[in-house]
Amino acid sequence: MASNQGLVRATACALVDKLNSGEVTPLDLLDVLEQRIAEVDGKVNALPTLCFDRARSHATSLMQKPLGERGLLAGLPVPIKDLTDVAGVLTTQGSPIYRDTIPARSDLLVEHLESNGGVIYAKSNTPEFGAGANTFNEVFGATRNPWDLARSAAGSSGGAAAALASGTAWLAHGSDMGGSLRNPASFCGVVGLRPSIGRVAHSPKFKIDRNLGVQGPMARNVEDLALLLDAMCGEHPADLLSLPSPPASFLSAARSGGRPRRVAYSPDLGITPVDPEVVAITRKAAFRFAEAGAIVEEAHPDLREAHECFHVLRAFDFAISKAALLRDKRDQLKPEVIWNIEEGLKLKVEQLERAEAQRVAMAARALEFFASYDLLLAPATIVAPFPVEHRYVAECAGRKFDNYVEWLAIVYAITLVCCPALSLPCGFTASGLPVGLQIVAPPRGEARLLAGAGVLEDILGLRGTTPIDPRPAR
Repeated sequence: MASNQGLVRATACALVDKLNSGEVTPLDLLDVLEQRIAEVDGKVNALPTLCFDRARSHATSLMQKPLGERGLLAGLPVPIKDLTDVAGVLTTQGSPIYRDTIPARSDLLVEHLESNGGVIYAKSNTPEFGAGANTFNEVFGATRNPWDLARSAAGSSGGAAAALASGTAWLAHGSDMGGSLRNPASFCGVVGLRPSIGRVAHSPKFKIDRNLGVQGPMARNVEDLALLLDAMCGEHPADLLSLPSPPASFLSAARSGGRPRRVAYSPDLGITPVDPEVVAITRKAAFRFAEAGAIVEEAHPDLREAHECFHVLRAFDFAISKAALLRDKRDQLKPEVIWNIEEGLKLKVEQLERAEAQRVAMAARALEFFASYDLLLAPATIVAPFPVEHRYVAECAGRKFDNYVEWLAIVYAITLVCCPALSLPCGFTASGLPVGLQIVAPPRGEARLLAGAGVLEDILGLRGTTPIDPRPAR
């Protein structure tokens, strides 16, 4: 068997090949991960809940099947974000209210991953109920950025991103409402994809057509990301919004070399301040699409209603999903969660009517925009990783924000128009911190998105920059 360090640095696709050939076993990989976690996760705090006994039991059962018949992931270990239930494993949602909760049944997303050969070995850290793009909570504390341990890993899939960056995961599950896959991917120098609504089935909770938040994959490179999306996607009768798997795999799309003809870059989507250094890095990366023969122009769809629309719809989502907790457990909720719920409870029907109409109008304008452009490019975050003790970004480029989520507009605007989007590592600040480029495709355009991202990833030459050993504060 290859050295542990070699396996830590291997790509997920390469490891699946090794698993299918019998060169390594799922148990070998679990041993590697357990050792790596012991070495580095005490500094990072990406995977606070481990379930290696459960993982080894599942791996042993999987190994009873013939090689090549163990599913798309063939026994590759995957951590699950701590917002999602895993049967028999502590699932806290980052909240003191659920600090001792052990679900009896997994979310159907987890069941689907396991049926496709994924082996669950850990839960990744998340802020309380996923609220806020900085991963800290009163149950497990803060997750730190492996590139600089004094910095935030962003959120809410911050534990997943930090695990990928520090070599304690090859693939990771995450979720995204206002950038929760894209923000931490940007901060940690990995790739995170918010898929189209329904692309990844999950167990409905609180509302059948709840669709601001979606489940999605994270990885260290585009091909590995596509592999995990293939293992996650597919319809399920319990999720009435779920889509069937496409005829061709997403991995084949990522490897296709399909080049966009015309792409647009926007430094701010017309709605938010952005740090000048982030603008410079993302603009330079975006215009390198010209090396693939693409026309690159500065443009963006009209998203002017995004702030008002997202504030209302997000508040409504918190009200329907968390109002009972506010009534019964208010003293155990963090201030940001209380604010979100209260904002939702005082909404009027007229505000919801207006917000839904705004979303329909913005989505229509975005679709019209994609009639002219194959992809839309923009910064994935408006700042580089900030100090971990800061709860959120309060101001940027001289502008102060009205609330703790407004700094996420560059990603939540894309959420509102129902487009798949990913964050691709595209460069580093002068102080050596990662910056992500957000790449957006029209609804259900994941194949186009992954093909284009794969082409740009090759041009930028940043594949393989992770995993890294956690770096002390600088």
